[in-house]
Amino acid sequence: MAGLPRSSSPGSAAAALPVPDGAFLRSPLGLLMVAQSVLGLLVWALIADTTYYLHAAYGWVMFVSIFFWILTVLFFMVYLLQLQLKFYVIPWSLVLMIFNAAATVLYVSGFVVCAAAVQPTSWRQWDYNRRAAAAFFACLVMVSYGLSTFFSFRAWKGLGSNAATSQVSDHA
Repeated sequence: MAGLPRSSSPGSAAAALPVPDGAFLRSPLGLLMVAQSVLGLLVWALIADTTYYLHAAYGWVMFVSIFFWILTVLFFMVYLLQLQLKFYVIPWSLVLMIFNAAATVLYVSGFVVCAAAVQPTSWRQWDYNRRAAAAFFACLVMVSYGLSTFFSFRAWKGLGSNAATSQVSDHA
């Protein structure tokens, strides 16, 4: 086939694609990020399916849950595809620790606001059920971000030598 261009090597296209890191998926931080993504999605989906726009408190819960859901998915993809190794000048363990600490604090406020705004005398029973479930899942997400903060702090300080710390430690 004279008219077709040849690639420089047989596997050059495959070598350019990032390979998912299975060790990160099995690490505590990887498992917690998966849990945060699923539970965070439940929080904002449950609130979005109610008449949240009639109550200002649920606007805050929506902001916190959607904002941290998006950032968690982005961080998860960065670590899963090992992109942090390409940007080695960024102190990833410190960035992840600050992110998890901020998510914990803001999810505490989101959980408290969501739980306090649930009114058992709501005239729409399905809104009550969804808001109560969202408060429960917000509590679970808050706890998972707290655990991630703990593991991120250990990785930042270089404590321990498990798969999680090797994944988030700076590779500079």
